[in-house]
Amino acid sequence: MIPYSDIVRRPRFHGFGMQVLLGMIVGILGGLIIRGLDPQSAFAMSATLTFQTVAQIFVQLLRTLVPPLIFTAIVASVAALRGLDNAARLVVHTLVWFAITALIAVMIGMVLGLSIQPGLHAGISRTAAQTPASVGSWLDFLTGLVPSNYLGMSASTNVENGKASTSVTFNVLQIIIAAAAVGAAAVRVGEQAKPFLSFMTSANQVLRQVLRWIIALTPIGSAALLANAVVRYGWDAMAALGSFATAVYAGLAIVLLAVYPGLLALHRIDPRKFFAVAWPAIQIGFLSRSSIGTMPVTEQVTERLGVPRAYAAFAVPLGSTTKMDGCAAIYPAISAIFVAQFYGIALQPSDYVLIAFVSVIGSAATADLTGAVVMLTLTLSTLGLPLEGAGLLLAIDPILDMGRTAVNVAGQVVVPVIVAKRLGLSETNTIASPDKQISEHIG
Repeated sequence: MIPYSDIVRRPRFHGFGMQVLLGMIVGILGGLIIRGLDPQSAFAMSATLTFQTVAQIFVQLLRTLVPPLIFTAIVASVAALRGLDNAARLVVHTLVWFAITALIAVMIGMVLGLSIQPGLHAGISRTAAQTPASVGSWLDFLTGLVPSNYLGMSASTNVENGKASTSVTFNVLQIIIAAAAVGAAAVRVGEQAKPFLSFMTSANQVLRQVLRWIIALTPIGSAALLANAVVRYGWDAMAALGSFATAVYAGLAIVLLAVYPGLLALHRIDPRKFFAVAWPAIQIGFLSRSSIGTMPVTEQVTERLGVPRAYAAFAVPLGSTTKMDGCAAIYPAISAIFVAQFYGIALQPSDYVLIAFVSVIGSAATADLTGAVVMLTLTLSTLGLPLEGAGLLLAIDPILDMGRTAVNVAGQVVVPVIVAKRLGLSETNTIASPDKQISEHIG
């Protein structure tokens, strides 16, 4: 791989972007080759396991940094955020733009669902229906606000085939609340807390350097993630639900390639330069299917787009849990209409209002239960539709989740950029050149 110190001095086609592109091409070709072999052959099984292992390691490296990055960044930035003019207004504008973009996305989803009518063209049987294991609830918002510990982390153990495995998960919303409380307390303490805040700032800088090293592995991680996706999912599963998948991806494309660029252009922000800078985060989101895992990169590119670090440290983590235009707006809107059409249930005008309400507000209610299926079950239960309908869509959920997460991540960058521009917080009046921004991001 090309040393980052040399990227600025080399032609663009030799840079980091070309490395990632080559990694994606290698991943697609490798996945197609393995998929064409006998899945029981030793070579195919070994290659598949290698793809899975490398992809899992890359995502785990990113996710490992999330709790300490959020905690140190928010604690260290509370004082700076308080120093910004109209901090309360900044928070309100962020939440309002979260809602505006979500409302636009859910309206697009409903229009596509009614136009394409995927539930009337589904080639699946009702016997495939099953109630998902995770179901969204409005009470989850209240329980999710209270941290179970200062890092919002929890562990669960599963026993399968006589073997126990323990996994550690974290609740980003709880980390945000805990860190904000600690930061506010440090500000209130005053002079005695300066060494603590200085340590948090230094720790955050160290973690950012580690993040740069991990980002350096993106070409390898991209190849493994894409190869793993091709081997595991392919596109065969989409045949029976072709109309539904088409509607979802059409909605995602409209939001990503039309709505977001339109909003950016209205605020005199060049969409081409925006996507050139934000692309690393969008791409990793697509491949990893994890807004949380992508969050460190999302925050980095948001800062490169001129958003002050103190604001980005607040807006991006919050957005990673509550700003999900793909998972919480487009997908549940189309899916709810699909389920209603599939079961022959007529939706009333009030039902479409409820779909919009759940999409705009519901993501906060399921912030600690991440996943589009949870949002879908919350929408179905609110409308009184069969929860088993969500089980009909599980076969192609991983394929759809790639596009949903990419749109989620893009929206998590768009909103802070727009709000910073509207409130005059942007550190540059115009976004710097893509080559310079990308080289700074990775070097």
